[in-house]
Amino acid sequence: MKEDKPPQQHNHPRKITKLSQPLIYLLVISLSYILGYLSSSSSSSTTHNITTSTTTTSIQPSPPSSSSSKTTTNTAKSTSSSIPTDSLDHFRFLTRCGKPVSGELIRQTLLHKVYNGTSPYSEFPPPHINSLIKQKIIKGWGSKGAVFENLIRKVKPTTIIEVGTFLGASAIHMAELTRSIGLKTQILCVDDFRGWAGFRDERFKDIQMVNGDIMLMYQFMQNVVYSNATELILPIPFSTQSTLDKFCEWGILGDLVEVDAGHDFHSAWSDINRAYKILRPAGVMFGHDYFTSADERGVRRAVNLFARVNGFRVQVDGQHWVINSN
Repeated sequence: MKEDKPPQQHNHPRKITKLSQPLIYLLVISLSYILGYLSSSSSSSTTHNITTSTTTTSIQPSPPSSSSSKTTTNTAKSTSSSIPTDSLDHFRFLTRCGKPVSGELIRQTLLHKVYNGTSPYSEFPPPHINSLIKQKIIKGWGSKGAVFENLIRKVKPTTIIEVGTFLGASAIHMAELTRSIGLKTQILCVDDFRGWAGFRDERFKDIQMVNGDIMLMYQFMQNVVYSNATELILPIPFSTQSTLDKFCEWGILGDLVEVDAGHDFHSAWSDINRAYKILRPAGVMFGHDYFTSADERGVRRAVNLFARVNGFRVQVDGQHWVINSN
């Protein structure tokens, strides 16, 4: 009997299948990667475009001549609609202000709350300080700019609040201006009177230090005494942020508020927002150093952002910025 042969097995098609499966997998993975990359690039481009459209709303004014004495509008009015709604919480300063104190009672109110009812100029200077201060050191920056007379004649303030006063040069100038036009204006000078780290290495080596206590406030007071302005100028020797919050709570408001303390963005932003809360209706807020090398990283950035959020115009007068509350 002829032996039956086993049926032949055709292995070639199975070999082709084994080779093609990894290739298909590789093609699928490659295609998925390419599609994912393209999708990511598209999303990144969209995000970049959104970011760009948000940040290009900053105001870019050009500096006027520093000799200008006329207040001119320099930025277009912009409202808070340009600020993303979910970011507005970062722009709110929620201290609740008390009932406003009348201008005639402000000095007495602060003497009671800050100085236990006694003028800080009483029996000034104390004996241990007398030899450490000069008859006068009245130095500052932009302290006699035309903006002071322009605004004082316009507003005729009962109360001026100066945020950042240093040696009192601009406060003394404002006291002289108010007296010259017959006003009895109270000027409140808010400053911690510590200066800044290293300031005595520059042009203020005459300011002495005793056991770490800088004689800045004493020299400020001596400058006021020398200028015969002790009834017009009152120092408030605490940090600007804590003092402005307290002024708000106590109802201490100003017709003119000058903001000229810290010049970095965060300090200026904090001071401007707090100062605005203590500005009387129809009052004016202003400050120095609108045009500096810091540009959009300092005072100017803070002022412009504040104007955008609140829908104000920023005006310039020489090197000063001006914002009217109405």
